Amino acid sequence: MKGYRIFLLAAAIFLALSALFYGIHYLIFEDPHHIFIYMLGDFAFLPLEVFIVVIVIERILTRREKQAMLYKLNMAIGAFFSEIGNYLLGDLLKYFKNREEISRHLNVSADWTSREFKRADAFAYNLKIDLDMNKINLEELKKFLSQKRMYLLTLLENPNLLEHDRFTDLLWATTHLDEELEARPDLKNVPKDDLDHLAVDIQRMYDHLASEWLDYVQHLKATYPFLYSLVLRTHPFQENPSATVKKG
Repeated sequence: MKGYRIFLLAAAIFLALSALFYGIHYLIFEDPHHIFIYMLGDFAFLPLEVFIVVIVIERILTRREKQAMLYKLNMAIGAFFSEIGNYLLGDLLKYFKNREEISRHLNVSADWTSREFKRADAFAYNLKIDLDMNKINLEELKKFLSQKRMYLLTLLENPNLLEHDRFTDLLWATTHLDEELEARPDLKNVPKDDLDHLAVDIQRMYDHLASEWLDYVQHLKATYPFLYSLVLRTHPFQENPSATVKKG
């Protein structure tokens, strides 16, 4: 309400100043015809001026601001995968009974086009994980996530990341899994119903993780070929991932 009153007050002041200057012009030159000619010319140019300032210039500034935000956002996403995401992608994959099927669909290669990425993203979005909860090392997973807890909380405090709904969902899913594991003092003798509950939490996190990873890798392919090259050599969905460059 206060801002609206300030707006009305400013409008009244500017209208009064305009009327004052037109009045001074009339008192000096006593030429209303000349005043109305220029007034009509100003009104005729007003739509074009609004178009240039409000639409064209504002759109250019908004695009630049959005590009700067996306640059910072992708830097944060890249840091997340370096710190947490890449480890979870590879470590959890070995506990999936259907890991061969998953790897076949997500095995990004150098010749992938937008069509292959789109197909893989559709698979990841509807990812069905057959998780062997009897083999997974929940204590090791708990220890890893607890070590990264402060880092995750720092990311959640980043206002730029909150503009990216899918990545925010990934952060919440990862944080929730960490909280679930932290709330259980004993992860060696977990009842079956509780294992099924944890399996759902892991499934949710990995779904978001795989989808966001594909988006990030596609971004690297378009903007940072040298980082994309490293991902191609090290991602866990290939048979023998290795950072070592091998030609031939």
